[in-house]
Amino acid sequence: MPLRRSTVRGREFGDAIRALLRAADLTNRAAAELLGWQEAKVSELVNGKEGVSDVDLAKLLGLLRTPPDEFDHLMALHHETHQRDWLQPKAGTKDRARTLREQEQKATGITGWSMNVVHGLVQAPDYIAAMVNSSRQLSEEERPAAIRNRIERQNGALDGYRTVVLFIHEQALRLPVGSPDVMADQLHHLLRVSVRPYLTIRVIPTAIGPHDGLSGSFDMLTFKKIPPLVYVESEGATVFLEDQPSVGLYEDVLKSLGRTALDELQTRKLITDIIGEESCHDLLAEE
Repeated sequence: MPLRRSTVRGREFGDAIRALLRAADLTNRAAAELLGWQEAKVSELVNGKEGVSDVDLAKLLGLLRTPPDEFDHLMALHHETHQRDWLQPKAGTKDRARTLREQEQKATGITGWSMNVVHGLVQAPDYIAAMVNSSRQLSEEERPAAIRNRIERQNGALDGYRTVVLFIHEQALRLPVGSPDVMADQLHHLLRVSVRPYLTIRVIPTAIGPHDGLSGSFDMLTFKKIPPLVYVESEGATVFLEDQPSVGLYEDVLKSLGRTALDELQTRKLITDIIGEESCHDLLAEE
């Protein structure tokens, strides 16, 4: 019996096949008839099951007029769909946030922890541009696409169909990114989005000192019918962790941050206070 692809890789593979079928305006049955197959063979691919050969996959992708980059991606993914945990090198990857965007849009809940900068889901447009343009990892040609991808990620995740809880360290609110106007707009943006009913923003104050989130930023995604996963980004790669003992360690960190963080009202007050402090600094600088 074919094994079901229940991993991040398997879900991305199956979703990509569905998207190609939709783009070609073909049903599973119609594609199978054109290839001389039983409909079940296409369904096995679409539903994320193993057991289809590389040759048959290549035939289907050819029928669906798959672009070369996507063809190569899916052929490579076909061999790895049963493997849990996914390390994705950043080097040479055109769309570095594809898997994250797709998994976030499937999630029923997102809980994020951002230690050094404002979390990507609540970055204002000018803040995004300043962050991307300061990156040495991206070439001039790659930066516009990176900005578009981040905004697309926000639009997909913050559509009201999932709960989002973001823990952000106070130092992230004070780290200068771009001009003072960019930072002021970012802080006001946090106040504006924080009133959305599905979005919770809570700040870890600097005054508490060391805390359980010091190992670094991450996101946890929860789903209706599959186990949660954790997304971690490093300098050279992104990692999706699916083994539940590892995920459990991150769950413990989030529980600890929840006990440590300011509540929503306290968070909004702190952000407002920082805005006031920066305004006073600007006035003093002008004098």
